[in-house]
Amino acid sequence: MASTGHDESRLRKGHRDALGVGVLVLLLGLFCVHVAVGSVYIPLRDVVRVLTGQGADKEAWETIILMFRLPRALTAVLAGAALAVSGLQMQTLFRNPLADPYVLGINAGASLGVALVVLASGVLGQVVSLANLGTTGDLSIALGASLGAAAVFLIVVAVSRKVSGNMTLLILGLMFGYVTSSAVTILLHFAVREHIQAFVVWTFGSFSGVTWGQLRVLAPVVLAGLALCFSYVKPLNALLLGEAYAGSMGLNVRRARLGLIGSTSLLAGVVTAFCGPIGFLGIAVPHLCRSLFATSDHRVLVPAVTMVGASLALVADLVAQLPGSDAILPLNAVTSLLGAPVVIWIVLRQRGAGVSA
Repeated sequence: MASTGHDESRLRKGHRDALGVGVLVLLLGLFCVHVAVGSVYIPLRDVVRVLTGQGADKEAWETIILMFRLPRALTAVLAGAALAVSGLQMQTLFRNPLADPYVLGINAGASLGVALVVLASGVLGQVVSLANLGTTGDLSIALGASLGAAAVFLIVVAVSRKVSGNMTLLILGLMFGYVTSSAVTILLHFAVREHIQAFVVWTFGSFSGVTWGQLRVLAPVVLAGLALCFSYVKPLNALLLGEAYAGSMGLNVRRARLGLIGSTSLLAGVVTAFCGPIGFLGIAVPHLCRSLFATSDHRVLVPAVTMVGASLALVADLVAQLPGSDAILPLNAVTSLLGAPVVIWIVLRQRGAGVSA
């Protein structure tokens, strides 16, 4: 019997390893397709040649790839991974399957941080046009967004200790989001009129507005947040069974909670600052990975969620671009179409299992 159990465990591990390799290959393929597809189609062979430093058959293709499409694709990968990992951390920390930065108001807190930083710099009209702020301005925006996200996150953590129902916590998180969004709207009321429409466009979410200069800020911050999450794999596994159990196993729960708050705030904050508030990826991806890999082990889930989140962000952006046309759909509309059915499925499954809200 012991040998049979060991064999089954090896088979499951082999299956997960193969699935992980498949997801990685899919991610690389989607990345190349994302760079190739647009108003001007570029053959995949030329995309690979440019990405490997060999150059394309046409000089214009190389310019399009390096100046426009490659930054957008890298932004999608970083943002998708960051939001998906943020959602996984929050679901584990709150032990709530519907927790993510968008639903609990973390993205709204990041938006408020961006608005406050720009207001303090005396250029409120640049709230949604960050390209002119330079590297120092980009760092300030990233810091403000992360601090705003952290502030809301700390409030949600404090409130989560006072309420027992998952739905109650989610409703309170939505209320925090509305309050912070209202504060942003009030600040924008004093902005230059022509920037109001730009703000509305920013709320739709987009990966296309991030420049190489901004990527020099976005990429290190996201990679630092992801590295912090990878270092908290064992604490996340311990927290699956509750903070009391994790503490009995020798985990410093307070330090772990602060680390997770810091990682989530960095990831959600900087992505919101540069890409706008993007919803549903944080909810959908962790559940998709738990189903695909048939595990709750964060040693498997964290890398899986990172790759699947990046892949889904590339897919969502491809759909939003409407290949073959000049029209572009709002990114948030596409991610909502992908993520909302997952949320509905989770709620119905909880109700069917008799879970109390």
